Amino acid sequence: MTDAAAALEPGRQIQTLDELTEEQASAVLDLIEDAARTDGTTAVSEQGRLQLRGGPREGIRHFLLTEGGRLSAYGQLEDTDPVEAPAAELVVHPALRGRGHGRAMGTALLAASGKRLRVWAHGGKSAARHLAQVLGLTLFRELRQLRRPLTEGDPLPEPVLPPGVTVRTFVPGADDTAWLTANAAAFAHHPEQGSLTQRDLDDRIAQPWFDPKGFFLAERDGRLVGFHWTKVHTAEQLGEVYVVGVRPGAQGGGLGKALTAIGLRHLAAQGLPTAMLYVDADNPAALAVYEGLGFTTHEVDLMYRTES
Repeated sequence: MTDAAAALEPGRQIQTLDELTEEQASAVLDLIEDAARTDGTTAVSEQGRLQLRGGPREGIRHFLLTEGGRLSAYGQLEDTDPVEAPAAELVVHPALRGRGHGRAMGTALLAASGKRLRVWAHGGKSAARHLAQVLGLTLFRELRQLRRPLTEGDPLPEPVLPPGVTVRTFVPGADDTAWLTANAAAFAHHPEQGSLTQRDLDDRIAQPWFDPKGFFLAERDGRLVGFHWTKVHTAEQLGEVYVVGVRPGAQGGGLGKALTAIGLRHLAAQGLPTAMLYVDADNPAALAVYEGLGFTTHEVDLMYRTES
C-alpha cells in the first residue's frame, strides 16, 4: 500500500495500492463484469484488466473504494508516459451508483495525479460525461469502435500485397523481439500501443483468446515490415482487428489494407458474423481505409483531461 486508507465519509474508504491480492483482483473483475452487463460496455480496458494481476507494475496504482466493507468502486492510475498526464479508468458498481462514489473516486485520482489527469469514459455514457464535467475535465480524445458484417452479402476484398512481401503467422518465443521492435516503430506516435513490453506481450499470449494462427506477419527480405493481430471474443461471437501496424518505411503501398483484408478473411472463415476495431477519430487516413472496407461507427470511447 502506498498510503493509508483514506476516510472520506462515515463508512466510505479509499485504499491506494501498488498491487492487488488475488482476492482483491477477483473482486475488482467481478465488479467490472457486473457493470459491463448493465452498461453494455466495459469500463476498464483490456490493458487495465491485465494489470490487475501479476504483482506490482511500474507506474500503476489501484484504488479500491469500499463502503461498509463492500467494494463499491475501482480506479486505476497509470503514470508511465514521460510527456502526457497520468491516465485513469474508473468504475462504480451498478447497484451502488448515485451515492457519490464516482465523484469520490475521481477526486482521489485527481489528487493522486497532482491534478494533472486524463480519464477514459468508455462508451461515452451520459453519466461519465457528467462526472467529467463535475471534476472540471474537458474532452480531449475520441476513440471510435467500428464494425462491419462478415457475411456473404458483404464480400471482403482480395488482399493485394506489395511486391516482395510475404505473409506468415506469428511463432511465440521466436518472433517476440522482432514484433516488439516493429510495433514500437509502427506506433512511435501512439504511446499506449507503441510502448508495449515483453511482459505486456506475455500477458496477452497467456490469455485464453490468444491464437497464433490469427496473428499475421508481413516480411520483405526477411525483415518484419507489418502485421495484423486478430482476436476473437467467443462469448459475443465477435472478431476483432486487434492491431494492424506497418513500419514507417513500408507505409503508403497498400500493405495495411492487404493485411487487414487477410485478417478479416481469417475471422470470416471461423464463422464469425461481425468484425470490430478501434481507431482514433483524428486519424482520417486510417478511418478512410476502414470505411472503404465497409466499417461504420458502432460506439465511441471518450478521454477527458485537466486543462493544466
